[in-house]
Amino acid sequence: MPAKLKRQTRIKELLQTYIVANQEELLHLLKAEGFHITQATLSRDFAELGVIRVNSDGHVRYLLDADESGKHIARLVGFEILSVQFNEAMIVIRTLAGRAQGVAHFIDRLNREDIIGTVGGDDTVLLIPNKVENIASIVAFIKKMMYKVPSY
Repeated sequence: MPAKLKRQTRIKELLQTYIVANQEELLHLLKAEGFHITQATLSRDFAELGVIRVNSDGHVRYLLDADESGKHIARLVGFEILSVQFNEAMIVIRTLAGRAQGVAHFIDRLNREDIIGTVGGDDTVLLIPNKVENIASIVAFIKKMMYKVPSY
C-alpha cells in the first residue's frame, strides 16, 4: 500500500476513534504511529478526504464529510477511466494501467440496483447490468464520472 494511502486510511480511522479538536492533536497522534508529516500535508489530506471542522456544543472537532469525500473520490475515479464500450449484454470500461480493480471496487460500493457486479483486471473492468434495458443509463452514469460530474 502506498504511503499516502496508508496515511490517509489511518487519518480516517483516528478521526472516527478520537475527538480531534485541532490539527496539532492529529499530527501528534500520527507522529506516535510513525507518520512524520507537515501541517501543510495534513491540510491537503483533509481536503482530499473531505474532512470538515464542526462546532457542536461549544466544542470544535474534525469529522469526515461522507458526501464531500464521495464526490472527491468519484472525480478521482473519473480521471482513471479512459473509455466505455458496450454491447447488447455487458459494459467494458478501459482504465489507466493498474487501476481497473480500484474502479471496479468503487462501482461495486455504489450498490446500484442496476449493476449486478464488476470484474476488474489490470486496465479493464467488465460491468454486468441487471437488465439490458439499463445499459444506456449505466453508460451515461460512467461517462458523467469521466467528465467529473458526480451524480449519485
